[in-house]
Amino acid sequence: MVDVRNGSQPASEQGDAIATRDAVAWGDLVARAVVMTTFIILAILSLAGLRQLLPLDSVHKLLMAAARIANVMFLSLVAATALTRLAPIRKSSGLEPRISALLGTFFAMSLSLLPEVDLGPILSVVSTMLIIVGAVLSFAVLRWLGKSFSIMAEARRLVTDGPYRLVRHPLYICEGIALVGRVLQVVSPLGVLIGIVVATIQYRRMINEEAVLSAAFPEYRAYAALTPRVVPARLGRLLQSRRTHRAESQEVLTRDKKGAWSEPS
Repeated sequence: MVDVRNGSQPASEQGDAIATRDAVAWGDLVARAVVMTTFIILAILSLAGLRQLLPLDSVHKLLMAAARIANVMFLSLVAATALTRLAPIRKSSGLEPRISALLGTFFAMSLSLLPEVDLGPILSVVSTMLIIVGAVLSFAVLRWLGKSFSIMAEARRLVTDGPYRLVRHPLYICEGIALVGRVLQVVSPLGVLIGIVVATIQYRRMINEEAVLSAAFPEYRAYAALTPRVVPARLGRLLQSRRTHRAESQEVLTRDKKGAWSEPS
């Protein structure tokens, strides 16, 4: 029965609500522990790989060591952030968003199973620098995202400032930079295919996360309308301007050729 005098819920319903809340809390705690443990292990394994580069007697080895250290910093920050992040206020429904999140997070690691190729000194430096830049920028963006970080498509707190003023998904862009560098190091049809698959999955993660954020935060739609998804507005306008200029130049060239052909001899 409902107490008509104060509108309180029956004791059974209150008990069910408490049990549900406790189950959600325990589920979130387990998820934090799993993410933290997984990324601590990955960070330790990456750090242990530094021994293979000793002695650091070349520029290439120094850059590879720097790339590993940057990766360890990022993995460690993921582990720490998972422990301190806010509880989710809304989660995606269905199986696909969860599968996409897991594949997008871990499938790129399959590139480490492929043999590295001899790129030559210049491309080797370029590929390693891409990994370093991507990892360092990922660390910076994740540090800014802070307690709102999620691996699954979940809403915690809306972040629209800092790097999120430029694009809606800066972390994926930074991780993509590192991915390009890693694909270069193992470049092959299979390596390129893995890179394309990872990029496609990451794009799907963006769609899933935007759906959750739109449902959780009414102001997200206005933010999304003003902020590009992956290409910064200025860069997008520059690329569009170049495409327009190229098309106009091609049109003028074609028109001139037609005029030349139509002139009497």
